Amino acid sequence: MTAANFAFEVVTSYVNGTWERPQGCTFGTVTNPATGATIAKVAYADEAGIDRAVRAAHKAFLKWREVPVVDRVQALYRYKALLEKHTVDLAGILTRENGKTAEDARAEVRRAIQMVEVACGMPSLMMGDSLNDVAHGIDCKTIRQPIGVCAGITPFNFPAMVPMWMWPFAIACGNTFVLKPSEKVPLTPTRAVQLLDEAGLPPGVLNLVHGGPQAVDALLRHPLVKAVSFVGSTPVARHIYTTAAAEGKRVQALGGAKNHLVVMPDADMPKTVEAIIGSAFGGAGQRCLAGSVLVAVAEAAGPLLDLLVKRTKALAVGDGSQPGIEMCPLVTSGHAERVAGYIGKGVAEGAAPLVDGRELRINSGGFHLGPTIFDHVTPDMTIAREEIFGPVLSVMRVETLDEAIQLVNRSPFGNATAIFTTSGKAAREYSSRIEAGMVGINVGVAAPMAFFPFAGWKNSFFGDLHAHGKDAVAFYTEQKVIMSRWF
Repeated sequence: MTAANFAFEVVTSYVNGTWERPQGCTFGTVTNPATGATIAKVAYADEAGIDRAVRAAHKAFLKWREVPVVDRVQALYRYKALLEKHTVDLAGILTRENGKTAEDARAEVRRAIQMVEVACGMPSLMMGDSLNDVAHGIDCKTIRQPIGVCAGITPFNFPAMVPMWMWPFAIACGNTFVLKPSEKVPLTPTRAVQLLDEAGLPPGVLNLVHGGPQAVDALLRHPLVKAVSFVGSTPVARHIYTTAAAEGKRVQALGGAKNHLVVMPDADMPKTVEAIIGSAFGGAGQRCLAGSVLVAVAEAAGPLLDLLVKRTKALAVGDGSQPGIEMCPLVTSGHAERVAGYIGKGVAEGAAPLVDGRELRINSGGFHLGPTIFDHVTPDMTIAREEIFGPVLSVMRVETLDEAIQLVNRSPFGNATAIFTTSGKAAREYSSRIEAGMVGINVGVAAPMAFFPFAGWKNSFFGDLHAHGKDAVAFYTEQKVIMSRWF
């Protein structure tokens, strides 16, 4: 996977069980966010390359769908063992191209493994229902069957985990798959597919391609692609959904977020602060479940902010591969500049910066920006409304829980939220009335396990069936009802 004309590794496609560079391809650059150094070139597939990958997947599907489900999952069992064996290796690659801390990267790989574990249970998960004598001498049953070639388009922030939200469930159900990961982080999914190849998955069942918008649109419009899964920003999710749905495809498109963390006066403040730090600044805030708006209720603001500002100023920011680092760099220089621009907007619109991340100085050449906290943010401010996707926390103050609920529910996003309290009554009321798909109670990042769905609402999700859990089984299968009578 190297080429003489490049001093770097060249990341190629994996089509029909073979690693290959697309004909006449263009190249993208992969950088280490901690240093800014170029670490690889990635070969982009054009429309013809996408077509070849999809056709290889379709040809494989015609055989793979006939393989008994108990046999299909055997490759996933072997794959899980290889992921366990190579966790540190995979996490190291992830840190190198994404920037996140070594601890965070290992936790992500663990989550990816959990997805594979659940998909291994497909013989039970795909079971239908049956009832004898629905009428005199007539029996009825339902079965689930695969739908064909499925495509996945995944983001830069979780290059190990998010692809596993998709293809293990899809292929265990009997489908074949074409994965198009973020061109910013192709090394992690490439290494993951290398391990899958070692696990003995038949050629064509999973195919890996790289590219930008041209590759995405080719997948969305290809007539042999029957279902599309996406995770990314809301504008792109809306494009994915409208384009693929117009082509008659099944779509699940997970979009952006503006997640609120509500803190009641009775909360355990030291533990709450640690949860907020992890939620707002873990992964440098580059998570769709990151807390980005802190809603302090009544007298909670004073003691909460005293502890939070002190802890934030003490955060160790730097190269995620180094021990003791708590917050990593942003993924690219362009993204770091974009987030810094939002901090400038916050100041210009009148928010009070308690911690300004632009003051951080790290002379590594990387894309570093410190954590930022704004106080006295109002709902009309840009930093209160738009997804920043960086380590910027906006503090808003309200007097009652009811005001907090109304504030959160006015957001056009509905991915996740959390409340910190020792009151069961307040927690129950909040979780019942709030308009978001995932709710944490004294949990800063309400990320569901593999056997539950990732249930975003409103502009955070476009589609009907969510990622992983039982929804994934329904999404990647067609249900058939069979009625029988024997004379």
